[in-house]
Amino acid sequence: MAKKVLIVDDSALVRKQLSTIISEIGFDVDIAKNGQEAVDMAVETDYSVITMDINMPVMDGIEAVKQIMKKNPSAILMVSSLTTADATITMDALDLGAIDYISKPGTMNIGKVENTEEIIRKVKSLSRIPKRRLQRIKKVQPMRERRVAQQDESSTLTSKDIQKVILVGSSTGGPGLIEQICASVPANYKYPICVVQHMPEQFTASFASRLDRSSALSVHESASNMEVIPGNIYVARGGIHMNFTKKTSGKIVIRENKEKGETYFMPSVNEMMLSALDVFKPEQLIGVLLTGIGDDGALGMVEMKKRGSYTMGESEESATVYGMPKVAFDNGGVSEQLDFKQILHKIATMK
Repeated sequence: MAKKVLIVDDSALVRKQLSTIISEIGFDVDIAKNGQEAVDMAVETDYSVITMDINMPVMDGIEAVKQIMKKNPSAILMVSSLTTADATITMDALDLGAIDYISKPGTMNIGKVENTEEIIRKVKSLSRIPKRRLQRIKKVQPMRERRVAQQDESSTLTSKDIQKVILVGSSTGGPGLIEQICASVPANYKYPICVVQHMPEQFTASFASRLDRSSALSVHESASNMEVIPGNIYVARGGIHMNFTKKTSGKIVIRENKEKGETYFMPSVNEMMLSALDVFKPEQLIGVLLTGIGDDGALGMVEMKKRGSYTMGESEESATVYGMPKVAFDNGGVSEQLDFKQILHKIATMK
C-alpha cells in the first residue's frame, strides 16, 4: 500500500506543484486548503508526511502543527518562503514538533520546480521516521545564571586560551537538539562550541538569536575574522562554509569560504571539521554528529578519529533521521555511539 502525504496550502498553484512532485515518486496525496481542514484530516488518517504552509485562512500553519502534534503526532514538513519573518515562524513550528522545512516551490521551468530535488529528498526521508520519534521533545530549561558571572572572566580570554573545541554537525531534526545543547551548557563553560546546522542563509541569523536567548553563553552567527573564544557558541552562517585560520599573531579566527566545492550543503559539517584539523591539535577536538539526511560530516568524523580526536555519533535509537551519524559509524568515524541525552550530558559536563 502506498504511503499517504497530506499537502496543506491555500494556494492552488502550490498544491498542484507539490502534488505533481510527490505523487510521481509513488505517494498517495490528499489536499487541505487550511489548517483546520488539515487537523481534521490528520486526526482521521495516519499520514506518512504532512507538508504545512504557514500563512492560511481559518487556521494558520503554526496552530495546525500544535494541534496535530497533540492529537496525532505526524512527520510535518513546513513549507516556508525564505524570508526573515518566515524564518522566525518556521523555528516556532520546529519547537512545536515539526521535523523540517522546505522552501516554497519555485517557478515552473519546463515542467520542473526549482527545488524538486530537495522536496523529494525530504519527503522520502520524513516518511521513514518511526511514529515513536514524533512525540514532542520536552525542552530543557535554560541555564538562567546568564552572563553576569561569565562576562568578567570571558572578556579576558582569547583564542590562545582554547583547550578544547566542540564541533557539532546536524541537519533534519537538529535545530531542537542544538537548542538543548545551548540551553544546557553552564555559564562557566570553558570551551567554544562551533555548530553547523544545515539551513538557508535567511534562517541562521534568526536561529542564532533564538539560541542566544536560551543559553547562558553568548551565541553568534559566524562572520569572517570573528575570533573563536572559549565560552562562546558559533553558528555557521547559511550559504557559507565555516573554516578556521590561525593568524601570525597566533589568534584563531573564523574564515568564511564561499566556494561550494563538491559538497551539496553550504555550510558543510565536513568543511568545518576538516578545517579545524588544519588549525587545532587533533586531541583538542571533540566531534559530534547528530540527526540528518545524507552523509555530511562522516568524512570529517573519520579523519578526526583517525588523527586522535574523540568523536560522538547519535544512535539510531534517538536520531530522528539516522543518516549522517550512520554513515560516520559504518565508516569507523565514531569513538562512541550514544543516545542524544547521553551526548547532551557529555557536552554539558565536559572537563
